[in-house]
Amino acid sequence: MDKNIPDIKGKGVYCLMIRNDACSVNVGRFGNVDLRSGYHIYVGSALGPGGLKRLSRHISLSIKKEACCPHWHIDHLLMHPAFELVSVVYAFTSLRLECLLARHIGGGHVPGFGCSDCSCGSHLFYRRGWPEKEIIKAFYECDLQAVTIPFSSGYSVL
Repeated sequence: MDKNIPDIKGKGVYCLMIRNDACSVNVGRFGNVDLRSGYHIYVGSALGPGGLKRLSRHISLSIKKEACCPHWHIDHLLMHPAFELVSVVYAFTSLRLECLLARHIGGGHVPGFGCSDCSCGSHLFYRRGWPEKEIIKAFYECDLQAVTIPFSSGYSVL
């Protein structure tokens, strides 16, 4: 594994903060999605056997911009040249808190994105400005200790 990509062990929930220019992206069977310029926040969970190692996959896709076959909706955005993964916020938990976290973030969203396995309206949210404080507050409201990985200077516990 690339030494710049953290190897995170354990189960948990996470948010990917992605900055992008306005664009249209083909998201496989989901179809074309028109996205405004700004920040998009993707809420995900990693409760399976690999746990938060899933974050390494997301980070790697965002750096390399290639994959043999995108698996999740978010893969299409991470591989698109208009998108830059700027930060990851995650917390360790074995509880299914992804949907609760998505509800705490709420607001402008892409209907049906990233939530084919639940009844949420979306797991992809839009913000015009930098959303990190809001995301950390949402983790706190879910009784989760947020850990951030900004891609300019390692990672830290908040």
